[in-house]
Amino acid sequence: MKKNLSLAAFLSFVLMAPALAEPVAVEAVMSPKESMKMTFKDGSKHFVVMVRREGEAKGNGAFAGTSVTEYGWHDIYPPAGGDPHGYLELAAANGDLAYLKWQVRAVFMKGADKPKLFDNGVWELVSGTGQFAGRRGLGSLVIKAVSKTDRLFVIEGEIGEAP
Repeated sequence: MKKNLSLAAFLSFVLMAPALAEPVAVEAVMSPKESMKMTFKDGSKHFVVMVRREGEAKGNGAFAGTSVTEYGWHDIYPPAGGDPHGYLELAAANGDLAYLKWQVRAVFMKGADKPKLFDNGVWELVSGTGQFAGRRGLGSLVIKAVSKTDRLFVIEGEIGEAP
């Protein structure tokens, strides 16, 4: 009897527990649609790029198959580094939207011919509609150059129900 009661209590706990976070892992090649650049004319290499890029997320999880739009502010001061940040708007085929706030740290390291740029940081699901409403999430973001203008955004992490 005691064993059956313990099993029943365990099953009730498991079945009543909130849904666990689910993994997401997507990549999107983002191409610029609008861009403005300000170059500091103080002899430094400091510049700021304000950009809207678009791409398609491919991979696994709730963000897979979404159209992605970046609204970014890339404050770069070579060779010291930079502090890019902004928002990603992910739109599912049915019109549901997810808004990710992101921030990366840009670090230059010695390369074969010239310094190589590494952009690594975090994202957070801060808002959404439809399937993304009432959800929260967090994970890593890596941005890599794939051409002179296009960037690969690598988004990994987890999303789940907001508390």
